[in-house]
Amino acid sequence: MPLAGIGGIPTRSEVIRAHKSAGGGIAAVFPIHSPRALLRAFGLLPVEVWGPPHVDVSHGAAHLQPYVCSIVRNALSFVLAGGLDVADVLVVPHACDSLQGLGSILIDFVRPRQTVLPFYPPRGTRPSDFDYLTAELRALYTRLQAVTGLTPSGETLRDGITREEDADRVLTLLHDLRRGLGLNSAEFYTLARSREYLPAEVFSAIARQALERPPVPAPSGLPVLLSGIVPEPAGVLQAFDRIGATIVADDFACSGRRLYPPGRDPDPFRRMAEGLLGGPPDPTRGSPIAERLRRLIALSRRSGARGVIFYTLKFCEPELFDLPSLRGGLQRAGLPTTSVEVDLSEGLPEQVQTRLEAFLEMIA
Repeated sequence: MPLAGIGGIPTRSEVIRAHKSAGGGIAAVFPIHSPRALLRAFGLLPVEVWGPPHVDVSHGAAHLQPYVCSIVRNALSFVLAGGLDVADVLVVPHACDSLQGLGSILIDFVRPRQTVLPFYPPRGTRPSDFDYLTAELRALYTRLQAVTGLTPSGETLRDGITREEDADRVLTLLHDLRRGLGLNSAEFYTLARSREYLPAEVFSAIARQALERPPVPAPSGLPVLLSGIVPEPAGVLQAFDRIGATIVADDFACSGRRLYPPGRDPDPFRRMAEGLLGGPPDPTRGSPIAERLRRLIALSRRSGARGVIFYTLKFCEPELFDLPSLRGGLQRAGLPTTSVEVDLSEGLPEQVQTRLEAFLEMIA
């Protein structure tokens, strides 16, 4: 997508074709946290699968309960419809019970042609959690050895980690400086979410074009902070621009919760573990609600947000469990909130837009 003053961002299909034609493989990676550098060391480009929104959900519905979230339902439908036939491996992190169930279905029941690699991040940041995640990364390395026949060196791993850390640093800068980039909401997330599939070095180069331009005056819309999983379905970001809201910060699982700090340990596996566990608080990693609340308040204060919108997917248990406590804590801190629920397979409902407009009128 061409953004004003920024080189065109290749599409997922274009990036996949280029990587495959150069002899590389594709790892289709499901949400939320995964070791990109480890996959790249084996010649596998991680391409994330957040749904996707436009898919015939009947394929997945035949294997899932009706109360499973649309990310998992749509993802399974996409696999069964052949949408991931281009992938060489499927990586399924255990971010929640629904995603763990997806991994089980793929391993034990529908069995796609690709190798399915489950990945189990811990639910905490204690020293034992770092030790556990380091061991989990080493085990995934061994599995990838068996799948690819390759044995990347420690130096190869460290080089890949450095590239990914640089891309994460650039992504953090994009979020911190977003109001002066001259991008509307749709343009900003097109750029930020290209991190989901671009090689780290390509993303860094494109994103730096945006960061190196002279800053422009901040948008005039009412500043809000969004929290949730993913800004889908299509049209939601344009709707925010249309109703006069400016998204000045986010706590999305696909974006603001994945601003990983660089690791410091000389061991590449521990360094990857440091990065993955050092990111912002996330309910899928078992972060305490108090930590999430402190971050949301700090983000709101720093960005100048006038209110917080919880933009959640239906049946997303990790989000919904925290929601009452977070809203109550934000209200006590003087930050108005509202909550809406959407389904990836549906267009943005009119009642959701009406509710958002009413919230903006309240906080104006």
